[in-house]
Amino acid sequence: MTIHAWFMYLILVLVAASTPGPAVLFIMTNSTLHGWKKAIFAALGNISGLLIMGIIAVTGLGALLNTSELVFNLVKYAGAAYLAYLGIKMFCQRGIDFNQVQSCLQPEVKSAKKMFVQALGVALSNPKAIVFLTALLPQFMHVELPILPQFSILIATLMFFSFAFLMFYALLAHKAKFWLMKPRRMKIFGRVSGSIFVGFGALLATSSHR
Repeated sequence: MTIHAWFMYLILVLVAASTPGPAVLFIMTNSTLHGWKKAIFAALGNISGLLIMGIIAVTGLGALLNTSELVFNLVKYAGAAYLAYLGIKMFCQRGIDFNQVQSCLQPEVKSAKKMFVQALGVALSNPKAIVFLTALLPQFMHVELPILPQFSILIATLMFFSFAFLMFYALLAHKAKFWLMKPRRMKIFGRVSGSIFVGFGALLATSSHR
């Protein structure tokens, strides 16, 4: 892989990582509700999902998703159901009364492990992302050079900038927390976020294989 190829890949990564989607919405919601430090674990869960999807893409399983409509649909509907499940949980979550909290930090209402696992699930919920990586990564890998070092550079680039943008959005949402301090506003925020997540699930469920 040449430096020129890496820079071309970097441009695509920056565009993809900065574009809001389910992962960004998930981390912004949790940063607002539980604090930006907890959101770090959500970001780690997301980039772990990217690593898994990258491995799937280069080991041939991504090609299976691309060629088998049955396998693709199974993964798609499972992912859509998971996004809808998270959306319903957000919709039903009660607002936190910050006036009852002595410090500015949110109470520990969600474990770091749970946030990591949920973010991992969000990352893995869309089979089209795996198909996308299956098509994208080989374009920047030289077939006559060792695959592992090239894959490591490409996936590390994707993970690093994805983490950076996710934390940017997390800090942005954390700043907005002070405007959302009233329980009523927090409840509305949860319902809007939850509704959007259900919408993401519906869009995924109705998307085509191609």
